[in-house]
Amino acid sequence: MTMTQKILAAHAGKASVRAGELIMADLDLVLANDITAPVAIGAFPKFGRTAVFDREKIALVPDHFAPNKDIKAAAQCACMRDFARQQGVKNYFEVGHDCGVEHALLPEKGLVTAGDCVIGADSHTCTYGALGAFSTGVGSTDAAAGMATGKAWFRVPSAVRVVVTGRPRKWVGGKDLILHLIGLIGVDGARYQSLEFDGEGLAALSMDDRFTVANMAIEAGAKNGIFPVDDTTRQYLAEHHAKSPVVHQADPDAEYERTIEIDLASLEPTVAFPHLPSNTRTVGEAGGLAIDQVVIGSCTNGRISDLRIAAEILRGRKVAPSVRCIVIPATQRIWLQALEEGLLKTFAEAGCVVSTPTCGPCLGGYMGILAKGERCVATTNRNFVGRMGHTESEIYLASPAVAAASAVAGTIASPEEMK
Repeated sequence: MTMTQKILAAHAGKASVRAGELIMADLDLVLANDITAPVAIGAFPKFGRTAVFDREKIALVPDHFAPNKDIKAAAQCACMRDFARQQGVKNYFEVGHDCGVEHALLPEKGLVTAGDCVIGADSHTCTYGALGAFSTGVGSTDAAAGMATGKAWFRVPSAVRVVVTGRPRKWVGGKDLILHLIGLIGVDGARYQSLEFDGEGLAALSMDDRFTVANMAIEAGAKNGIFPVDDTTRQYLAEHHAKSPVVHQADPDAEYERTIEIDLASLEPTVAFPHLPSNTRTVGEAGGLAIDQVVIGSCTNGRISDLRIAAEILRGRKVAPSVRCIVIPATQRIWLQALEEGLLKTFAEAGCVVSTPTCGPCLGGYMGILAKGERCVATTNRNFVGRMGHTESEIYLASPAVAAASAVAGTIASPEEMK
């Protein structure tokens, strides 16, 4: 079995599973946010339960339209807040207290560990595969079923093996790796398969890099992305007081639909052009395209290492007069750390707007909506038509390094151009 298949077998109480098999699995965590939770809460009574299956295994995070942008957003958050209070949900995270963007917040809080089986009513729940967990996005009704019963059904996925070798050069990181991979296989290249990462090159990837890669597995159509548990993983889990990990390793004779090899040393800073994450080019092929806005943040690239990279480029420089640069730390803890390290001052002095943690512009919510004809370089994960505003606006996905360099240049630019 593959790593994913072993985790699913363990949670289904079976000695083994095979690709295509339908199983019912026990859940370690069920997640929902202020968009998806109200729908799940509305469906919850239909399961004939008055209480959630486990008050400590539900996580409710207001992050998409929070802090509330309007009355409807306030009503969504109020619905989730009231449910959390009524049910005694332990892991409800209020704005400003200790909150943040859900997929950065849950690992930070130690709520996911290696070997877990996690569902979330958000497609980027696959982020936690970086920790050696099986995690995947589901619809709100499935999340309601999970909250009521502690179980979910799955069709066991087949797998694609991604063997990573080498070490990346400066300014190349996890975002470039995953954009390169999606560019190779397409947005449906791993449809309902697990992307299983392996190889000696993984040692060169930080946990933040791995979170970025696993987060965007869904952009290749994957059911989940997953990394093996190594010393880097164990150290992160220990530092964040997660439960003891349960480590599963793929069998030597595990079956994969195909194997893809990527040498990190060969990668260049990569940009996904509109309107698909698979429409990738190297930054050198971007041709100095003029831009109007830059967004640095999101569940993909709003962690402290991302902010450090952006600050390194922006320090002592100014955002181009024609560009709006919005920086959004992914959690309150990251915001405070960025404050203590002087990063927020660097951003402000460069001419950036610094926001409280929120998904905000990533989903076209608020805090940076695009007008007709505007172009944005974003460290977010999707660049579909109308994703960040007007249907005739354009989003270019890139790393924090490319985003920061582009903010200074006023055009899509390589960090290597910042002399």
